[in-house]
Amino acid sequence: MLRPLRWLLLSALLVLAACVTINVYFPAAEAERAAREFVDDVIGRSGNGQPPAEDENRGAHVSRFHFGFISTAHAQADINIRTPAIQAIRARMRERFETLKPHFESGAIGMTADGRIAVRDPASLPLRERATLNQLVAEDNRDRDAVYREIAVANGHPEWEAQIRETFAREWIERAGAGWYYQGAGGSWTRK
Repeated sequence: MLRPLRWLLLSALLVLAACVTINVYFPAAEAERAAREFVDDVIGRSGNGQPPAEDENRGAHVSRFHFGFISTAHAQADINIRTPAIQAIRARMRERFETLKPHFESGAIGMTADGRIAVRDPASLPLRERATLNQLVAEDNRDRDAVYREIAVANGHPEWEAQIRETFAREWIERAGAGWYYQGAGGSWTRK
């Protein structure tokens, strides 16, 4: 009599374990807030001082079996952008931005749709300045690529790198100054 009871209990535990599903999705709202904070810090814009609005549908969804019902629990998600590696990249980008800013304002460079920057109008610069600007753009793009990867890894989801990049690309363009150029998905340049 004791053995069938053990099997019954073991079977019940296996059924309960099978009902637990963890579905971690990309926390878009949190990534957007993190990107906005990062971008504003790099380009020298300050926020409005208001805390971000809470989104009830954020975080990781965890389904659990409770007394014959499956329920969903929401875990709060936060995108960490404060690791030493990310902070070092941010500091380099912030410092470099002071040199790049006049080139954004003149239209010589612009924001691309993939979260990078590009020399848009090399003819607007004297020949002796082009090499320096090309080097600055290359350095900034290396840091941009690195920060998207670092943020994804720091948050335990390297598979989120493309989504982090897309989110940052939108924020770079959204936060760009008036008169700066950005590149649309089709590759054409538009002045903001």
